[in-house]
Amino acid sequence: MVKKRIKRGLRITRYVIYKETLIDYREHIWSFIGAFVGISCIAFLQSQIFPYTDTVFLIGSFGASSVLIYGAIQSPLAQPRNLIGGHVLSAIVGVSVYQLLPDILWLTAPLAVSLSIVLMQVTKTLHPPGGATGLIAVIGSERIKQLGYWYVISPVLTGCLILLVVALIFNNMTANRTYPTNRKFTRFLKKSWPKLKRYKLKRQRYSLPSESH
Repeated sequence: MVKKRIKRGLRITRYVIYKETLIDYREHIWSFIGAFVGISCIAFLQSQIFPYTDTVFLIGSFGASSVLIYGAIQSPLAQPRNLIGGHVLSAIVGVSVYQLLPDILWLTAPLAVSLSIVLMQVTKTLHPPGGATGLIAVIGSERIKQLGYWYVISPVLTGCLILLVVALIFNNMTANRTYPTNRKFTRFLKKSWPKLKRYKLKRQRYSLPSESH
């Protein structure tokens, strides 16, 4: 059973990697724009709150996520469940390790990462950059450590939501890009977008006469 699962996992991985190499130049443009907008928003917001070193750590974690959710959008590791679940659960693990154990870096740092990996595996939210998020809770500055479990909400959850919203917009701009891979959700998103545009146009038309008076 274990060998079959490993072989199946390898086949899926090869297929995803091969599929990503078939992207035309227009897809590269959307990947660039999505990653640029997502990271620039996070960098701006976090630079207003945290010291430079903490911002560098956090941007590194979310930068790795950007590679997946904008560059390998069909990957199982890039889906919203994995993006949010992986980061949030790892952040909870990192904060818990720091608060429950003595401040011994060679003990807390590996524990934060290894426990994060196991928890992501158990909950099926595996997202490699999540390991860095758990680690930052332990090795970050005093400002990060003083946040306690607020670290899970901001900057972690807020950063994930920013990346996700940007991904939902730019990863569905063309017929070849569908994100997430859940087809029902993607269909709903693509149907809702034109309706929202029509609603805005109607509101603008109705508001014009009132403004002229």
